[in-house]
Amino acid sequence: MLPKRAKSQNSYPTLDNGISSFYNFFSNSSDRFRDQHYYSESSHSLTESNYPRNQGSNLVSIIETETRVSPKPPSIKRILVVDDDPDITLTFKAGLDGVYYGDSDKKKRFEVYTYNDPLLVVKDFKPHFYDLILTDIYMPGMNGFQLCEKILELDLNIRVCFMSASRVNIQALRELYPKVSFGFFIEKPVSIKYLIERLAAELD
Repeated sequence: MLPKRAKSQNSYPTLDNGISSFYNFFSNSSDRFRDQHYYSESSHSLTESNYPRNQGSNLVSIIETETRVSPKPPSIKRILVVDDDPDITLTFKAGLDGVYYGDSDKKKRFEVYTYNDPLLVVKDFKPHFYDLILTDIYMPGMNGFQLCEKILELDLNIRVCFMSASRVNIQALRELYPKVSFGFFIEKPVSIKYLIERLAAELD
């Protein structure tokens, strides 16, 4: 006959030890946490010397204080590119969208929207949304100047720039379309680097 096991004072010694360790860990962690660095959303460290103890765990005001000295986000310059050639709009979108330019303390970023149908541009156009329209001149259904005449009726503040694979008489076009204010003119093909420089100069 096997001897009976002596009844333990505690039916769950492993569980009790685990709970005790868990409690001790978090009790000690609270002290360690106060001595660690705090980080705001702007990635500025808040050390022991500048952490206001009277605020306890309320970090909202700390974050607000720290972000006051954070650099401003770059301003967005929205560019509307219109060309009936999908390869052109795809290339310009890939080369320009998300590109930063300007001084380090006044960074700006291109945000590019593309269309291959000028008639659809007129239908979808949102006034006071775009900063600049860059359009091809010779397109089926509506040429670039006719398109810009329609656009300027909806938004007088948008800047207008043209591009073409053919040489054009700018002076003659100015006389033919007096209501269209011309920005720069680009002869295709064009490098993305040159295009960025011209767009940056026009938008500044």
